Amino acid sequence: MALRGGTRFSVPFEAAFPHGCVFVPDSIAEAQDFNEATRQRTPAKDKLTGQRVWQCRVMDMDPELGARSREVSIKILSDVQPVPPVGPFQPVEFENLTVTPYVGSNGRLAFSYRATALVAPKTLAETRGKAA
Repeated sequence: MALRGGTRFSVPFEAAFPHGCVFVPDSIAEAQDFNEATRQRTPAKDKLTGQRVWQCRVMDMDPELGARSREVSIKILSDVQPVPPVGPFQPVEFENLTVTPYVGSNGRLAFSYRATALVAPKTLAETRGKAA
């Protein structure tokens, strides 16, 4: 079976953000769908799960980005508004992260990220599967 457009691929957080990411303060907002026919906005619902969609912004800490934009938007699928586990500009991670590749308006490869939760980073002990 061939892959179809809009296919979501599960990816470990560490693979998507090997240097981690930090939460941009006051960036969680409900995503909105725009209906061209009625010219109205309505709260977005995920097409696969039916859950509400929230967006937050993080800064990718990859040092190879240099002067390029580090800001990444992550969509969080949740029936209630996610609450950041930490203060502003603190490291965060995402659970059940998926990525959907697509061709952007500039003709370049781009990615859409979705997750089910925004969480505090794991400790080294948790990463190794031990109690903290």
